[in-house]
Amino acid sequence: MTTGTDTAAPAVLPAVPAPAEEVRESAPPPRPAPDTGHAERPARQPLRAFGRRLRAVALRSAAILALLAVWEVAPRLGLADPTFLPPVSEVAAAWWELLLNGQLGEHTWASLVRSFGGFAIAVVVAVPLGLLIGWYRPVAALLGPLLEVFRNTAALALLPVFVLLLGIGETSKVSIVVYACVWPILLNTISAVGNADPTLVRLARSMDLSTPRLFQKVILPASVPAVFTGVRLAGAISILVLVAAEMIGAKAGLGYLINASQFNFAIPQMYAGIVTISAIGVAFNQLLVTIERRLSTWRVPS
Repeated sequence: MTTGTDTAAPAVLPAVPAPAEEVRESAPPPRPAPDTGHAERPARQPLRAFGRRLRAVALRSAAILALLAVWEVAPRLGLADPTFLPPVSEVAAAWWELLLNGQLGEHTWASLVRSFGGFAIAVVVAVPLGLLIGWYRPVAALLGPLLEVFRNTAALALLPVFVLLLGIGETSKVSIVVYACVWPILLNTISAVGNADPTLVRLARSMDLSTPRLFQKVILPASVPAVFTGVRLAGAISILVLVAAEMIGAKAGLGYLINASQFNFAIPQMYAGIVTISAIGVAFNQLLVTIERRLSTWRVPS
């Protein structure tokens, strides 16, 4: 017998797992792995750009460095007579000596004034004249035969005529440079105007543009590449023709330096003058290329 009432113990229910959705919501989100690639990318971009530029410079300089190496080694190995072709190191030493004693600067300045002065005059004369001849057909028909006669006459062949008419001073040298530089600029300008897109010209005319505005908006922008081709050719011609003119009659200039060094048998100084002319030509051409790019920013790159 039991004297008291039996009280049943409360049943313990088993734990029911929470739904998967609730578990996902209550669990902390996983931390994303640190993205080191994006952090390193801005730091690597300048290095990659510098590497590309360095490779481009090395590729462009490879041929020149190979030429200088052959020039240095060939006379020392007896492959060339060092009397007439001294090593490039001796030429560099002679160039440095001319620079220190002031002769190189004096001769270079005299040549640059003559060459660039004649070149600038040729550009100022030839570009407007080329636009005029290329645009107006009667003017082209009138002056065409005369242009053909003079363009096929070498500038150096007329050098004695310039000397007889203008004397042996600066005027004849600048004039021969102007004559030599006019033709490539003039002919390329005439061709550029003649090859302008006729659709753009008709469209501009339909908008009632005046002739000056038509040249400003259509003809001149379309003519820039061809005109600058002639300008770059004229830049090279201006230096070459001037050096030849200075060899004939001058008391200063790089042509005079080369000629005098040859007569005095100062062969390293002669080659130093030749290298200086080449460096000036390369630098001047690069300057013209930069100006052309600035004036052609409207063009869509191919």
